[in-house]
Amino acid sequence: MDSRETLASTPKVIGIRRLKEPMPTPLKTRVFTVANQKGGVGKTTSAVNIAAALAMGGLRVLVIDLDPQGNACTALGIERESLPGMFEVLVNDAPISTVVQKVAGFPHLECAPADRGLANAEVNMVSFVSRENRLKLALETFLQEREAQGQRFDYVFIDCPPSLGLLTINALTAAGEILIPIQCEYYSLEGVKLLIETVEQIKRTQLNKNLEISTIVLTMFDSRTRLANDVADSVRQHFPTQLVDFPIPRAVRVSEAPSFNQTVMTYDASSPGAIAYMSVAREIARRGAGLPTPDLNNPDAINGAHTA
Repeated sequence: MDSRETLASTPKVIGIRRLKEPMPTPLKTRVFTVANQKGGVGKTTSAVNIAAALAMGGLRVLVIDLDPQGNACTALGIERESLPGMFEVLVNDAPISTVVQKVAGFPHLECAPADRGLANAEVNMVSFVSRENRLKLALETFLQEREAQGQRFDYVFIDCPPSLGLLTINALTAAGEILIPIQCEYYSLEGVKLLIETVEQIKRTQLNKNLEISTIVLTMFDSRTRLANDVADSVRQHFPTQLVDFPIPRAVRVSEAPSFNQTVMTYDASSPGAIAYMSVAREIARRGAGLPTPDLNNPDAINGAHTA
């Protein structure tokens, strides 16, 4: 039987996937909001796959699903139908520790799910005092609790909806950094322009004066098309230090994985999409630890992505 047929017939992650070479630990906990004004650019896909790759590298990672669609929960195999989630945290002041769930198959990957009520959270929060800071306060408390227990998180990824509502503002206020997935098409660049304007506004209003766009990832890249290459060149020109220059290819395996409640990292770790996300995760980990970027002409120094 073909190995990919075997993977497709296995709906659950078996065992724990580890890398031969652990990833370096960041100097401090890095909190990312994964955002782009335009939908369908690979926000959730990038958030869960980078988080899974970092966890495979031995790092402790938290994913906060702040998108009412709950697609991050689906990809991570997290129950969101009947259990409490981020609505309870944002609206009813529940501690994040009461809603977070372990992700099967990963020793150090956890998820705070988007429960069904999250779609109504913005309406409920309109009258709250300091409504833009509710996630920030809850997250700071949770991270401090875990650190006191000797379980410091290395990375936090907040997956937010493709809009500029109160949920996204909470995510931008709570994070120190923004990770922007840019689909290699023109409209995605338009979304980046709007997001940059929003970031500047948040800084001006003192909601989060330290917020920065630190990481950009190219997604759905098709090297055969001139448009994709033109967009990639434009991003390289305008964001030379923020870009993690390992484009994520447009790949079937990446799209298939969530239907089996998995990330592509466990669904098909040898696929081009998984290898690309692993390379992105390694570079993010290197930057977080203050290490230099490896020589791009040396594949052995870049990938290190093979599992044991």
